[in-house]
Order: sequence, then structure tokens, then C-alpha cells
Amino acid sequence: MPNSNFTHLLQKLMQQVGISSFKALSRAAGVSERQILRLRQGKLAQMRVDILLKLSQVLQIKLDELVLNFSELSPDSSFNKDKEKKNQHSTPINTEQKLLQKISELESEYERSHLALKQQREILLQEFQQQSLQHLESLLLQWPTAAQKAEENPQLAAIKIVPLVQKPLEKLLLAWGIEAIASVGAELPYDPQWHQLMDGNLQPGEIVKVRYIGYRQGEKLLYRAKVSPV
Repeated sequence: MPNSNFTHLLQKLMQQVGISSFKALSRAAGVSERQILRLRQGKLAQMRVDILLKLSQVLQIKLDELVLNFSELSPDSSFNKDKEKKNQHSTPINTEQKLLQKISELESEYERSHLALKQQREILLQEFQQQSLQHLESLLLQWPTAAQKAEENPQLAAIKIVPLVQKPLEKLLLAWGIEAIASVGAELPYDPQWHQLMDGNLQPGEIVKVRYIGYRQGEKLLYRAKVSPV
């Protein structure tokens, strides 16, 4: 069951940032409602640090303050109140300081991991871009000159320019494992899984003509080939 003190405190923090419900908080922070319930119960030990970070950011509260306010070891919790009554003359135990130190260490570790992952993504993106540019090298270098020649001589046969575009693109698609679905003008049995009918009504298996090719990557459909009745 939710702790009434934690629930009231959470609702107060939500009101300060304009969040009206626990469901809205769940959506804003990108965490499940079950995690919100754990926070209301004070069960921070069962919550990951990244979840707590998301909640602290949305609620606009520091992580250590979130931990202190919602931990079962918080000074306002019934656990500590009972403990204070039994140990009024004893030396305070630095449990909260140890907990905060551990949370701080976990937070730093999370930030380092997040930064390392971001850097890795950037490296992979750069490698992907470089490989793609290598496949498109001839197009990048020759296309501007070919386009200029076509402007200067409108009678220039298009068949002389097409290979400049076609070959690099075919090379790039091959490297990505992408293949065309049929070819323009091909006549084949209609398959709704791979074909998009442009007009008319046909049953699967009836012959159609390909107007615009589609693409797939293995068994994954990227674009259906647009077809029409023969």
C-alpha cells in the first residue's frame, strides 16, 4: 500500500511542476506507473538509479533530496521516529549520509556510462557515414559535372548520365543488404504483402505490372512495389 506521507509529498511536488496525475507523471518521466507506486511506498532500494534520475529531473528536485524525502530511512518516516524515541541519548547513526554517498557514486557511474554510450553512438554514426560516402564517391565527384554538361547541351542523351547515378546507388544498396522488389515493367502475380495496387481490385495471384519498384531488407518490407492491372 502507498505511504500517505510519501503520496502527499509527491502530489505536492507534482503540483509545483504542473503535473496533475500519477499517470501524467509516468508519461512525462518515461517510467512505469509501478515505479511511481514504489516511490509512494518509499521503496527506493527496489528502484534503479536511472529511474530516480528521470523522476528527479521531471519533478525538478535534486536526486539526493528525492532520496532523503522518499526513503524509508527519511527523518520523517515512522521508522526513524520510533528509533529516535528508543535512542534519544545514543549517538546518531550516519545511515542517511552513507545512503546519499552511495547514490552519488551510482549517479556518477550512470553519467559516465551515459557519456560513453553517447560517444560510441557518435563513432558508429561517423563510421556509417564514411562507408556510405565511399560507395557514393563516384556519384559525388562526377554528378555535378554531368549535370552542368546536361544544362549546356539539352540534346545530351540521358542514357549517358543514368549510370552515374544508378551504379553508386546499386552499390550502396547492396552493401546495406537492400534489394529491389521486381523491376519496372515486370509482369508478375499480385502479392499484397509486397505489392501496392494503384488502381482497380484484384485477387492475389492475378497478373500485375510493376510501375514503381519497392525495396526490402531481407524479409523486412521497406517500400511496397506499386503495381497496376495488366
